[in-house]
Amino acid sequence: MSTAMDTESTYSGYSHYSGHSKKAHRQGRDRHKSPRSKDGSRSEKSVTIQTPPAEPLLGNDSSRAEEGQDDNWGETTTAITGTSEHSISQEDIARISKDLEDSVGLDCKRYLGLTVAAVLGLLVFLTPIAFILLPKILWGDDLKTCGTVCDGLFISVAFKLLILLIGTWALFFRQPKADIPRVFVFRAILLVLIFLFVFSYWLFYGVRILDLKDTDYQGIVQYAVSLVDALLFIHYLAIVLLELRQLQPMFTVKVVRSTDGESRYYSLGHLSIQRAALVVLENYYRDFTVYNPALLTASKSRAAKHMAGLKVYNVDGPGNNASGQSRAMIAAAARRRDSSHNELYHEEADHERRVKKRRARLVVAVEEAFTHIKRLEAEEQQKAPGEMMDPREAAQAIFPSMARALQKYLRTTRQQQYHSMESILQHLSFCITNNMTPKAFLERYLNPGPTLQYDRDRWFSKQWTLVSEDAVTSGLRDGIVFVLKCLDFSLVVNVKKIPFIKLSEEFIDPKSHKFVLRLQSETSV
Repeated sequence: MSTAMDTESTYSGYSHYSGHSKKAHRQGRDRHKSPRSKDGSRSEKSVTIQTPPAEPLLGNDSSRAEEGQDDNWGETTTAITGTSEHSISQEDIARISKDLEDSVGLDCKRYLGLTVAAVLGLLVFLTPIAFILLPKILWGDDLKTCGTVCDGLFISVAFKLLILLIGTWALFFRQPKADIPRVFVFRAILLVLIFLFVFSYWLFYGVRILDLKDTDYQGIVQYAVSLVDALLFIHYLAIVLLELRQLQPMFTVKVVRSTDGESRYYSLGHLSIQRAALVVLENYYRDFTVYNPALLTASKSRAAKHMAGLKVYNVDGPGNNASGQSRAMIAAAARRRDSSHNELYHEEADHERRVKKRRARLVVAVEEAFTHIKRLEAEEQQKAPGEMMDPREAAQAIFPSMARALQKYLRTTRQQQYHSMESILQHLSFCITNNMTPKAFLERYLNPGPTLQYDRDRWFSKQWTLVSEDAVTSGLRDGIVFVLKCLDFSLVVNVKKIPFIKLSEEFIDPKSHKFVLRLQSETSV
């Protein structure tokens, strides 16, 4: 097993400097061997050398690898091993400090809102209880007895407060899914309304009951019951504004990824721009295929190859250098335009042929590996119960037989950066545990899946930036366009209002479908 793993690791070494010529390596070694300057200071431009991970990846090169690499880059890659010093530049330090400041500000804003809501909620629930207990404590001997009526009101207040507590917990105290740039307008309005409402009740209670020491205890209890009833109605209003209002679809949004043009359509209700952006991002991670920048390098390398084949000669002297080169390149590009589509056709056909060939090899290798698993299970059933093979051990046993075919296929389809050896072993052991077929195991690798399918560290963007001409707290309307930006790409969202549909009814008389067939007895001879 260890021999197979060592053999596999030779195909999974990687480096930021793969594909360079020997001259570049000699220049890099000479540059590292050069002594430091007299003042002993380092240069501002630093180089970071990454050591291979403790557990090798299946051809896990960076998405920013050399564009001209072939599919067998794993066999010719120079792996930089040993102890190395990880250095960062001043730009990296500035970016890290900015991210820390942003995260601290977002955390403070989040906890401040939760604190204000918790304090206000505690005040709301303690106010009716205080209304009932304060007269008993301050001038209890002077109060009029109300008997059974007050007992019924006490039970009513207790159950209403319990219902209000459960509803408030379900509606407001939920784990936040994201940090939005602005406050949620309707929630802020509800908090202000509740504060003003409770404050007005306390003001009236202090002036009419505490100052005058009202002895009508039944009226005081009914006053507390009216407060609880009003709070329940405010909770109903919160459900309508926060939950029910946005359920009816009113707009259709088109989301386009800027790099490859992949698009999806979604229906949204009455939402603000920032909350619509959250809905778009939630659906993006579920519906869009994972962003693969390696698939975008083909057109760039093809354009670079075409430009590399152009040679420009300056025959008029150095004075006409810029204009002469531009005219010559334009003319050469026009002459080669007719032949470029043939090159593109042959490149795509050759790529499809290689993908089909390596896919067939992968399917055969996986089917043979699963057949071997079935044979091992039949052998293990004859052994003692304590000697049964664990699914993880079974996955490690059959993985080397399919590793090379899987590695080559992932390289050809440029998916190697999304699948580590550990994730493949986990998926293989999961399929073995649940008695899944080879086709079910290969589904993850043959068809690029949604973004959530892959490891969180490989797809999750820590921060998105919302760019909009209108205020992000304003509601959606027809024709609005806003952009969601992350580090590598952006999502362009175009909002269209669902048109008003006028549906009319046309009545059809059931008798109109009836007809009479008359046959003449006399026929012509």
